[in-house]
Amino acid sequence: MKSTSKGDKTRHGIVSLAADVATARGLEGLTVGDLAKSLRMSKSGLFAHFGSKEELQLAVIERAREQFEQHILPAGVQAEPGLSRLLVLLIAWSDHIEHTPHRGGCFFAAASAEFDDRPGPVRDEIARLTSLWVDRLIREAATAKSLGQLRPRADPRQIAFEVHAFVQEANWAKQLHSDQHAFKRARRAIRACLHREATARGRRSLYVHQPKRIENP
Repeated sequence: MKSTSKGDKTRHGIVSLAADVATARGLEGLTVGDLAKSLRMSKSGLFAHFGSKEELQLAVIERAREQFEQHILPAGVQAEPGLSRLLVLLIAWSDHIEHTPHRGGCFFAAASAEFDDRPGPVRDEIARLTSLWVDRLIREAATAKSLGQLRPRADPRQIAFEVHAFVQEANWAKQLHSDQHAFKRARRAIRACLHREATARGRRSLYVHQPKRIENP
């Protein structure tokens, strides 16, 4: 039992370091030699936990998924379904990326750009997980429409596309141009988009569980 716990701890340490390295160098930039040296392990010792580079990459993606869910999904639990929950989830997501400990910013943005044209299990898993998030945004917007919180002609898919893009743009602006106000602008853009598409009922719902970090447009 003691040996298993130690092994789990070691594996967790490898994956945590690899996730940080991957945001800066890419998943393909992960090398057994560099990781083993940083962790003061032998290459064979590291390979004992991961039989291949692809297995390590998939473990890093799984770790990123866990962090994503732990930091973002609980934020929506107490919010009312529809626009209120959509807004809370989006703000939690933008905060998570803005304050991520990883050097390369949003893990999934970096991984998507790296593997979008590389067929295989790693690309498939990145595509699956990112699609699940976008689908969640679409469903929440669709719920808002069914509750009369959005205009009859509002398109949940278009709304999800726009608010998703605002956060991705903020990640790009902060990482590449060191724009420290990028996420503040993204949060303003998100609220402006939802306010524009909302009915009077929907606009009221945006203030029921208004996240403290939202700035007025």
